[in-house]
Amino acid sequence: MLIQFFYTLRAAKLKVTVPEYLTLLEALQAGVIAGPEDGGVASIDDFYHLARASLVKDETQYDKFDRAFAAYFKGVEMLTDFTAEVPLDWLKKNLELNLTPEQKAAIEKMGWDELMETLKKRFEEQKDRHEGGNRWIGTGGTSPFGNSGYNPQGVRIGGKGANKSAVKVWEQRAYRDYDDALELGTRNIKVALRRLRRFAREGSALELDLDGTIHGTAANAGMLDIRMQPERHNKVKVLLLMDVGGTMDEHVHRVEELFSAAKSEFKHLEFYYFHNCVYDFVWKNNRRRFAEKLNTFDLIRKYNKDYKLIFVGDATMSPYEILQVGGSVEYNNDEAGAEWLQRLTHAFPKYAWINPEPQGVWQYRQSIALIQQLMQQRMFPLSLSGLEGAMRLLSK
Repeated sequence: MLIQFFYTLRAAKLKVTVPEYLTLLEALQAGVIAGPEDGGVASIDDFYHLARASLVKDETQYDKFDRAFAAYFKGVEMLTDFTAEVPLDWLKKNLELNLTPEQKAAIEKMGWDELMETLKKRFEEQKDRHEGGNRWIGTGGTSPFGNSGYNPQGVRIGGKGANKSAVKVWEQRAYRDYDDALELGTRNIKVALRRLRRFAREGSALELDLDGTIHGTAANAGMLDIRMQPERHNKVKVLLLMDVGGTMDEHVHRVEELFSAAKSEFKHLEFYYFHNCVYDFVWKNNRRRFAEKLNTFDLIRKYNKDYKLIFVGDATMSPYEILQVGGSVEYNNDEAGAEWLQRLTHAFPKYAWINPEPQGVWQYRQSIALIQQLMQQRMFPLSLSGLEGAMRLLSK
């Protein structure tokens, strides 16, 4: 069975190797996921986590693995340990709160023991997919086993319930996708941001220089010569300008994740806020943005061209806010937003725009097209693949 599983993963374009497959087998033989406290039986969930840890090397491949796993083992979770006694007391206790009096009465007609024993026999006998009917595991029909049909005392297996009357649902797989087209959490954002790295050793010597210590000791006729060195830090400098308010409110969580990851990854990070489009000032504190604002010209003079400029915003606004004098929705700006964006991109040659809006809607918004043009098409979605693309561009 596991040999075919291995080939299924390979067919799903996962770079699974034979040594990794053998590692999985060794772990299974060693009982890593099935100790005495488990009765010597492993669950499909335990096997899922072990297989993923053994076979998948890249977090961006988790989604492919999940899809291949689900396709190959569809329904296998229903077969967990039928050689042991079915825990009827556990099933009753967990389901009593969800059953109507009518459903409880219907169950008693068949009995829990008979229901579970019949299900076991069906798994042993059935060889093909069935639709309709009143006996086999399938879809539709009135069989006690399957989904999308009707039976007041059935066990729903896969699919969606049509009448909400299943006495047990053996389908609770909710593995999180790690697709590189999806917005992800802070940890995965950090992985993407790490593509923008240039390490240097700065500061006081607090870290052991192992190679230097070895060479120094050897040159000193075996007398221990401990060498220390400064820690390695990412010396990349980032200037982060973030859109806030209005249509950005629905993207707060994802932008916060990006902001948190950036603060963790970049030692030299400076950030400021703007609304919709950058004009003649930006600010650090949203509550005091009119009292404590920084002139954009001063921003350009304060930071040199070594800084990588990253805009974060949905670029969703009236085109007038970009193209017209006085186009800002908050005040009468003396120069168009396009002028300020061009000044900024000229001052910081390494720049990119991160857009949290789904890429599929970009073509329908005139303002996004305008910003893309001003950014020389350097706009990327706020997804793992989008961030990796932006970091590759900025690192050139």
